[in-house]
Amino acid sequence: MNRTTPRITAVYPGTFDPMTLGHEDLMRRGSTLFDRLIIAVAAGHHKRTMFTLEERLDIAREEARPYGNVEVMAFSGLLRDFVVAHGARVVVRGLRAVSDFEYEFQMAGMNRQLMPDVETVFLTPSDQYQFVSGTFVREIAVLGGDVSKFVAPSVLRRLQDRVKQGA
Repeated sequence: MNRTTPRITAVYPGTFDPMTLGHEDLMRRGSTLFDRLIIAVAAGHHKRTMFTLEERLDIAREEARPYGNVEVMAFSGLLRDFVVAHGARVVVRGLRAVSDFEYEFQMAGMNRQLMPDVETVFLTPSDQYQFVSGTFVREIAVLGGDVSKFVAPSVLRRLQDRVKQGA
């Protein structure tokens, strides 16, 4: 019997403002689990972002460069529409702490209602990134703190430049 394994496309959505080492950790690990991983950078309609959509796309593309099966795309509107349009069968979500679980669990339930054929997979970041969030990184950077252990060097430079400009 000659069965072929279906190719699985996964979508890892987020605002990635900025992309942290925790995000990169999940990107790296997701790239080994799925045939194709799309980093879906949200336009940020519900959040005020430090970086523009184009800047966040540039950062994500730079950090995704080492992974041949990772693509970076922008999306706005319903995640469901983006996932369906790209033939994805999995949504990847990161869980840093128990406090993330309730929200992510509710979102996964809603996504199941909107996309019954799509699974949500939760990944936890490696230990050193458990408490890293884009919100914390932005706040620390704006207040003059050192965020070098939370973001890639290229992201750090962009953060420092943005803070100098008066974020």
